[in-house]
Amino acid sequence: MDGLKTSEVAKSGGVNVETIRYYERRGLLPRPARTPTGYRTFGADAVRRLRFIKHAQELGFSLKEIKELLALRVDARTSCADVRKRAEAKIADIDQKLRALRAMKRALMLLTAACVGRGPVSACPILESLDQESRQPW
Repeated sequence: MDGLKTSEVAKSGGVNVETIRYYERRGLLPRPARTPTGYRTFGADAVRRLRFIKHAQELGFSLKEIKELLALRVDARTSCADVRKRAEAKIADIDQKLRALRAMKRALMLLTAACVGRGPVSACPILESLDQESRQPW
């Protein structure tokens, strides 16, 4: 599977060619070798890395965090405990985001409850509330 063209790596990894170039610029994928005719060729590891990146993104890791995870993977001093700490930190981050989303939902529910859905838009309590200078406690 060595010597894959960019389009083949993209297809196998489930991304588009521009995504591969972007990941290269961000340091998530190493720059590939070039053939004498100028084609970029990737090793099979590129597809594996792409899948790793996609799966990590599905779990909520940012590209910066994914780059750190990839670095941990090749550092001989890293232990499984180090990786676990990163996963636990991501769980805490997700919990915080869930709390913020629940607060937003409660605020929107209060705003929509205050609006009867009739009348001119200039008298809409939702828009009026969003237009106020100070933040509402909802």
